Amino acid sequence: MRAEVVAVGTELLLGQIVDTNSAWIGERLALSGIDCHFQTRVGDNVARIVTVLRVALERNEAVIVCGGLGPTQDDLTREAIALVMGVPLRRDAEVLATIRDRFVSRGSNQTMTANNEQQADVPEGASVIRQTLGTAPGLICPVGNKVMYALPGVPYELYDMMERAVLPDLRGRAGQAAVIRSRTLKTWGVSESGLAELVAGRVEVLEAGGPGVPTIAFLASGIEGIKLRLTVKAADEDAANKALDAEEAELRALIGECVFGVDEETMEGVIGRLFLERGWNLGVAESLTGGLVASRIVGVPGASEWFRGGIVAYDVGVKMAILGVADGPVVSREAAAAMAEGARQVLGADVGLSTTGVAGPTEQEGRPIGTVVVGLALPGSAPDAVELRLPGDRERVRQLATISAMNVLRRRLLEIGLGA
Repeated sequence: MRAEVVAVGTELLLGQIVDTNSAWIGERLALSGIDCHFQTRVGDNVARIVTVLRVALERNEAVIVCGGLGPTQDDLTREAIALVMGVPLRRDAEVLATIRDRFVSRGSNQTMTANNEQQADVPEGASVIRQTLGTAPGLICPVGNKVMYALPGVPYELYDMMERAVLPDLRGRAGQAAVIRSRTLKTWGVSESGLAELVAGRVEVLEAGGPGVPTIAFLASGIEGIKLRLTVKAADEDAANKALDAEEAELRALIGECVFGVDEETMEGVIGRLFLERGWNLGVAESLTGGLVASRIVGVPGASEWFRGGIVAYDVGVKMAILGVADGPVVSREAAAAMAEGARQVLGADVGLSTTGVAGPTEQEGRPIGTVVVGLALPGSAPDAVELRLPGDRERVRQLATISAMNVLRRRLLEIGLGA
């Protein structure tokens, strides 16, 4: 079964309110195995709402409309649905009584005005979804062998009606049980085009597949890298997870260590796990990132078990006096390596990580904006450094430098393994 979400409200089109309802509904549909190929937003205009609903019904078995059920002049969803159904609106006495009771229960602070009565208007032939949290009821509106659902735009009211009435009704109409599950692989250090090239052969194989075969989507997420989202529709949870496990293994074989995490995992969380596995701890020294690395790390629950602390050594004199950096260029491999070793020594850590570079707005020491050097000091080896060139303005360079430094550390920890 396919369902489309239609969000009603001019404020959505103007950007005054972000449409979180459609995203939530899409997620709940997927968990119930209902395909959602379209989500549409339309302003408060009867003719345009009618057009959108008719198009949605042509390409789907179900349409979920959210918003436009209130008492004001721009709440036009009921009228539009009645026009699509080709039926009149009837004032439902039972619904009206419920609305009145709701106002009475709120005491003297709120008085029911006449315009609230329109919330009791129901298209002929529609069923009412009882309201338990507000005043406007929802609607289940059959259109031939298809159906439209109307839900309030207030999120907590919508969530309640969706779980209590819409999803059970949809599952009953769908007949065959199914689930749709997704898994997201997070990558760093490879461009979107480069990633697409690495997995091109696999994408071709999947596109030629049939039911139960995952699909792949590329999601660019700015400073958090490129994501690969795998989605599969299967008979049950176990079958979906098996298909996702198998496809994840295929992709990891192609992409390798560019994959740093899955779903909600973060770069700093992954690093924390690697440190705990080795029984090591970390100290950081930051220049151009100004504490961003340490800030992300301390956001990881339990970071105190493996993170010793950080030093923001922004001034050249501080780098020399506290971290032992030699007199000379500070945007260099030599300076970054010394900073990493200094962090290790001063903070009593097993591993030292450092960042230095040029974020802008001007060049420094003859080095162009975007030059970043990441230093590492690890047990049993001399400190060294990696130089990177990152794009963007000052803030973007700093943010990219932060996650890039952590990725350099992650890759090195994987290289040396657990036996070091």
